[in-house]
Amino acid sequence: MTILAGIDEAGFGPLLGPLVVSSCAFAVAPEHIEADLWQVLRRSVGNARKQLRARLLIADSKKAYNRDEGLGHLERTVLAAIRSLGQVPASLSDLLKLVCPECQRRVMEYPWYRGAESRLLPSDRPELRIASGVFADDMTAARATLVGLSSYCLDVAYYNTLIERMKNKSHVLFFTTTRLLQDLMKRFADQDIHILIDRQGGRVHYREHLLRSFESMELQIVEENERRSAYVLRGGSRSVHLSFEVGADERRLPVSLASMVSKYVRELLMECMNAYFVSMSSDLKPTAGYWTDGLRFLEDLATRLPDFQIDRDRFVRCR
Repeated sequence: MTILAGIDEAGFGPLLGPLVVSSCAFAVAPEHIEADLWQVLRRSVGNARKQLRARLLIADSKKAYNRDEGLGHLERTVLAAIRSLGQVPASLSDLLKLVCPECQRRVMEYPWYRGAESRLLPSDRPELRIASGVFADDMTAARATLVGLSSYCLDVAYYNTLIERMKNKSHVLFFTTTRLLQDLMKRFADQDIHILIDRQGGRVHYREHLLRSFESMELQIVEENERRSAYVLRGGSRSVHLSFEVGADERRLPVSLASMVSKYVRELLMECMNAYFVSMSSDLKPTAGYWTDGLRFLEDLATRLPDFQIDRDRFVRCR
């Protein structure tokens, strides 16, 4: 079996709330490395809402979620996937301990995220147990196994600290992506790994960044063009294949699932943040945290809660 993983983020652009970057790893038969996993697992998953029936929706999080419909598909798919790993998180706090334990303590220091302990998750719902079971059975029949979901949650204060150090939010994103790459390489140290990453922005050349991050490994450039930048890192007897692809969150199932995990964690934390402030001013309109609406939310806070003291370094991104 070979490890096939995907990495994607949620919350790169907003003014408020965390940036979450996640990885999703499968162990698959070698013939599935370049296969369409939506076809391979078509009994249990689909990438479009139409004719989904009872299957899980695995798609780019921008297609899987909108605020008007709520968490629906995001929650069902992410919790079913986690259940297939043998985990049943009862609350948002439990979820953070599972997917981003390194970040959980830091996040829980924020007063507006302390509601995570009481934000219950429907992980043990009968319908979700069935969907998770069908997903697991489908993977077994296809010689594939979900072996890991992991996230880094960059709360605002930590994000701002990294920005101050690196001066560029694209560098912060690559630094966080690299941490996930290193985690995957450490966990699956004796196996060849293929890692798919959704390309951010217009960067085509990753050679220098990769050489700095993986100094002890040899680097081969496979291709670098407008659609895909591909590399092989070699160290000892193992190879790590990296592919930074435009639109990978729509075309590669592991990247889509990583995108959904990132979005689910971010949206749950935004829900906690909104609930915290709305509890102090019931006519305050919640925010998704993106730039224009984030500025509106800050103005509303200043108007409705003029005496409330907030540490902007912990609440507002500097870039």
